[in-house]
Amino acid sequence: MRVFALVTRIFQQMRRDKRTLALLFLAPLLILSLMYFIFDSDETDLTLVVSNGHTQLIEKLRAVDFHIIEKDDFSKQNLKTEDYDGWLDIRQNQFELTLLNDSPSTAQAVRMKLTQAIQPESPSTMKFSTEYVYGNEDTVIFDIFSPMLIGYFVFFFVFLITGIALLKERTSGTLERLLATPIKRSEIVVGYMIGYGLFALIQTIIIVFFSIYVLDIVHVGSIWLVLLTNILLALVSLSLGALLSSFAASEFQMMQFIPLVIVPQVFFSGIFPLDNMVEWLQNIGRIMPIYYASDALNGVMYKGYTFSDISTDLAILALFAVVFITLNIISLKKYRSL
Repeated sequence: MRVFALVTRIFQQMRRDKRTLALLFLAPLLILSLMYFIFDSDETDLTLVVSNGHTQLIEKLRAVDFHIIEKDDFSKQNLKTEDYDGWLDIRQNQFELTLLNDSPSTAQAVRMKLTQAIQPESPSTMKFSTEYVYGNEDTVIFDIFSPMLIGYFVFFFVFLITGIALLKERTSGTLERLLATPIKRSEIVVGYMIGYGLFALIQTIIIVFFSIYVLDIVHVGSIWLVLLTNILLALVSLSLGALLSSFAASEFQMMQFIPLVIVPQVFFSGIFPLDNMVEWLQNIGRIMPIYYASDALNGVMYKGYTFSDISTDLAILALFAVVFITLNIISLKKYRSL
């Protein structure tokens, strides 16, 4: 009888906690649905630019599912700016293949399909050489993922620590005591952003330097741009964590935001190619802060991008931070109207 009473109390508590019920039953369905649509997306065709190719060779390349673009006036720089997968330049006794190599798996697929198409028919006197726009033949898939993982870990841990810390400030009564003073809501938010932001800054610097100089993660561009990108991302995570903490009544409820807010971000961080997804998933990905941070970090660390190349990504991250900070100020109205 006592056991039955305990079970009844648990059921009553769960029934009243709508957020926990949603996490229990709806969050897994959301994550599984995202995974289904992402892994079920069709792969895009491999695009190969061919210079000085004859009709028979072009047909053989198309037969192995290449999307062929014929351009005789082409260069390695054009391959970089137009974002094609590869360029095959055919000279007298030479096949010269230049691979973009922004994805090692794509570069390997281009080489395999190209070999399949031309090797049976190519004379023994023909030579085959390969160059790379990014990386080299030793580039592995982790070289592409590692910059994105740095950004994701910065985003995750800053969000988690800040959200719980600010929740404690509110549940312990500190926030209410502050609101009882003449201090403005904007001053409270800015104060918290600066205070916790300094710790987020230190954490970000440690993660970046450890990743680059201890783990020896690939790093081609400026380390200052890597730090700037991660600091902006940490600011976005800080302001988002502060905002969501105002909707949580306990640490458990704060943790509930992780599968709903943090986990979906990983699907749009660049680990899964966004271009291969259906259009509506691409649109969702473009409203995720981690998408722009990952694009900037991959560009700087793997491709050697400069500030001008990633300025759009940085501007969007800054805009996210401004929006979340503004929403934080507005959310304090439910505690005090100033």
